[in-house]
Amino acid sequence: MGLEEEIREIEEEIAETPYNKSTEAHIGRLKAKLAEKKEELEQKQSSSGSGPGYAVEKHGDATVALVGFPSVGKSTLLNALTNADSETGSYDFTTLDVNPGMLKYRGANIQLLDVPGLIEGAADGRGGGQAVLSVVRTADIVVFLLSVFEIDHYERLSEELYANGIRLDTEPPRVSVRKKGKDGISVTSSVDLDLDEETVAEVLRERGYTNADVTVGEQVDIDRLVDGVVDNRVYLPSLVVVNKVDLIDRDYLPTVEENLREHGIDPEEAVFISAEKDKGLDALRERLWDELGLIRVYMDKPGRGVDREEPLILRAGDTVDDACEKLGGSFDERFRFARVTGPSAKHDDQQVGRDHELEDEDVLRIVARK
Repeated sequence: MGLEEEIREIEEEIAETPYNKSTEAHIGRLKAKLAEKKEELEQKQSSSGSGPGYAVEKHGDATVALVGFPSVGKSTLLNALTNADSETGSYDFTTLDVNPGMLKYRGANIQLLDVPGLIEGAADGRGGGQAVLSVVRTADIVVFLLSVFEIDHYERLSEELYANGIRLDTEPPRVSVRKKGKDGISVTSSVDLDLDEETVAEVLRERGYTNADVTVGEQVDIDRLVDGVVDNRVYLPSLVVVNKVDLIDRDYLPTVEENLREHGIDPEEAVFISAEKDKGLDALRERLWDELGLIRVYMDKPGRGVDREEPLILRAGDTVDDACEKLGGSFDERFRFARVTGPSAKHDDQQVGRDHELEDEDVLRIVARK
């Protein structure tokens, strides 16, 4: 029996097993085994080189993955936002390869990846979907591009991403596992867990642990528990963009908003655009900037003054030390102190150290040893 058949059989058994306290440990073991088999399949596909390759080198200050079903308008949007030249057409599967483009905004270079249209079963390798999903995993944010007439695609796309170990808009579970030499599996929790200890132990045993200390710092279900003990999950923010709004009448908008709510999407958080008519794109650029948490730091260069044309692009929460690292060269070794003027400073030319947290539009001057 091949790995694909094993995976399907495990998924069927999980679906057919009623969930209750008496079956909880069994389901936990099955889900841990399913995660293991999917890892094996992914490794097998990677090592064999089967299927199309989508190795896209990351460039710029951040990377955005545009995901959506075929012909939703990803290529049109990419062309409207960037310097890319992605082939467009009104038929399915126009995008046969991953097309990168560079959005230049507020001095930042934001790489956008127009990935081939995802289809159901992508996580199982259909339509080269596994390779497509592997590109999504490397992004800094996932942008769902939905047609205004097909909001229900959101759920199907989310399921494909989830099946490939991509967790959206959530933090990793606070679960830690420490191997030990004897005494079996012991479970310590800071909350009153709904899962019983035997279920936790079964999940650990299925992952190959026989002696281990497990610490759980939050309420988790079986899926979150499995996520906490495997190392191939990625956690990414997401943004929903609704395209082709130029094709609807104003009185249809409440229907669209209700469709969004049915899928757990706040209409106020979605961005409505027409890539074809160049509508709403300024709002989209602004949201991408905010969601990525980018900030501009203007360098005060000795003898040349403040460079406001090409800011240093960092992330919210970054420090002077992060700025030195991104600048490269010998700043790290020669650093003495820095001076900051702007939102993060108490006063102009405040002298700060490496751990000073920078904010958007700070002016930074690094004083280095000669």
